[in-house]
Amino acid sequence: MAILRASRAWTRRQFLVRSTSSLAIAALAKPSISRAADRPQIAGGIQSGDVSEGSAVIWARAERPARMQVECSTVESFRTIIAAASADALPEADFTSKLQLDDLPRGQDIFYRVRFDDIATGIAGESRVGHFRTAPAAGQSISFLWSGDTAGQGWGIDTSRGGYRSYRTMLDNRPDFFIHCGDHIYADCPIPPEQKLPNGETWRNLVTEEKAEVAHTLAQFRGNYKYNHLDENFRAFHAQVPMFAQWDDHEVTNDWSPSGSYDEAGFEDDGTPRLVARARRAFFDFMPIRDIGSRKGRVYRKIGYGPLLDVFMIDMRSFRDCSWNKGEDHRGWILGAGQLAWLKRELAASRATWKVIAADLPIGLVSLDAVALGDGPPDRREHEIADLLVAIKRAGIRNVVWLTADMHYTAAHYYDPNRAQFRDFEPFWEFVSGPLHAGTWGPGVLDNTFGPVAMYQNGCNEVQGENLAPCFGLQFFGRVDIDGRSGVMTVTLKDVDNRDLWSVDIVPQPQARSVVMAQHS
Repeated sequence: MAILRASRAWTRRQFLVRSTSSLAIAALAKPSISRAADRPQIAGGIQSGDVSEGSAVIWARAERPARMQVECSTVESFRTIIAAASADALPEADFTSKLQLDDLPRGQDIFYRVRFDDIATGIAGESRVGHFRTAPAAGQSISFLWSGDTAGQGWGIDTSRGGYRSYRTMLDNRPDFFIHCGDHIYADCPIPPEQKLPNGETWRNLVTEEKAEVAHTLAQFRGNYKYNHLDENFRAFHAQVPMFAQWDDHEVTNDWSPSGSYDEAGFEDDGTPRLVARARRAFFDFMPIRDIGSRKGRVYRKIGYGPLLDVFMIDMRSFRDCSWNKGEDHRGWILGAGQLAWLKRELAASRATWKVIAADLPIGLVSLDAVALGDGPPDRREHEIADLLVAIKRAGIRNVVWLTADMHYTAAHYYDPNRAQFRDFEPFWEFVSGPLHAGTWGPGVLDNTFGPVAMYQNGCNEVQGENLAPCFGLQFFGRVDIDGRSGVMTVTLKDVDNRDLWSVDIVPQPQARSVVMAQHS
C-alpha cells in the first residue's frame, strides 16, 4: 500500500492490497495453518520511527528467537532494493528487534518489507510491508500530526465500538510522520473486562493477563505495549506512518520522578528505582527510537526533517524534581541542567525555518505535576522555562512552536509577554491535543507567569463529567502543515471524526516576532 503524495488519494488497487493484507494478517493467527509451526511470525505490527533526511528506524517483534530481515525500495513492487539489513530478535528483548537504516534518498516514499527467519533452520517467515517518507528537500511541503494518551483510565479495545478509532482517522490524514507526546501506555491503569457508561451502556474491553493489574514486573510493562498491537487501527497506522516517540508519566506510573517513584522491588546499584528501570527498558524495547551515541536510553533528541523543520523531542520526566520538593531557594527543575544546555545549544544552531519543541507537558497549565503552580513570577520548575525563553530571545531564535498532549483535552495557547508576570521573552504558541484513546477531562486553569491566553479549548463539561469515555467523541489530535514555498505553518486542532475544530496560520519571521495571519473557528 502506497501513500501517494501527489494525489493524496487511495487507488482501488491500493485499497484491495490493504484489505488483502489485513485478511492475511488475520489468517496468520489461525491454528489451522500448519506452516505457522515452522515459520517465525510477526507478533503484532511493524513500525518505523525517527525518520530524518536519510535515515529511519524499523521495528518489529517475533514470537520466538529469530532474525529480522528488512528490505527497502522506492517502488511498491520492490523491483529494486535500495537498502537491506538484519537484526536479531532474542528473548532478552522479548523478541523485539529494531535497526537503523542510513543513506536513504531525501524526500522519497520508501517501502520497507519485514520478515523473520528462524535462527536455527533459516526458514523464512511471511513478509509484511510498511511505508515512510524521508525528510524533504527545499521547496517541498510537510504535513505531520501529534497527540498522546493511549488506553488510559481502563478504556481499552472495544471492538464493537471500532477499537482505537483515532488511529484510523489519523491514517486518513496521510501525514508524513506522527509525534506521540507520551503516555503510549497506562502502566498504572489496568484494563477491566467491562466499564459502565453514563448512558447505561457497557464498554467491553479485550483483556490480557498482563493488563489485568498495575505493572510492576518487566513482563507487565512489556504487556502494556503488546496490548496496543491487538488493535487493527493501531497496527495499520504504524505500518504506514513513522512515529517520533517520547514518554510522559504513565509509561512508569502516575506523576513519576526519578527519585520519588519506587515499589517493593527496591533500587538498582546506581540508585535508580527498579520500577523506573523496568519501565524504561520496556519503552526502548517497543519504541522505534534510535540510540543516541553512547547515551543509550536517552529520550531527548533532535530530529531534522529538512530545511523547513527541526523537531526537538524533550524529556520532562527523567530529570525532574519530586512534585512536592520546592528546595530551599524555591527553585526546581524539570529539564535538568544537561538537557537544558543541550536544548539552548541546538536551538541556536538550528538553521531550519521552524523549531518545534515536542513536550510531554504544557508549561502554563496549573498542576503540581507540571511546570506551573499558579499566578506570580517564576517559581520552582518555572525557573528553567524562564531561563530557556530568555536564551531564545537573546540568541534571536525565531519561529519556535511548542506541541504537547497530557491534559486530555485540546487547546491553543498564545504566550504574550505583555500579559505575563515574567516578560523577558518573545511571544510564542503552544498547542495541546489529546487524548488519542483515553478518558477526556475539561480544560485546566492557566497561570499568568508567562502570560498564556487560551485562544481555543475543547474538552468535556460539567454535565458530561470527567473521564468521559472515548465513544463520546471527545478524542483529539493536531495537524501541522508547512507550505514548501511560503513556509507558512498551519496548525489545525481535530477530533476523532476528522472535523477541523480550529486552526491558525503562522508566518515565519526571520528577524521579527511570529505573527498570526488568520484564525479559523
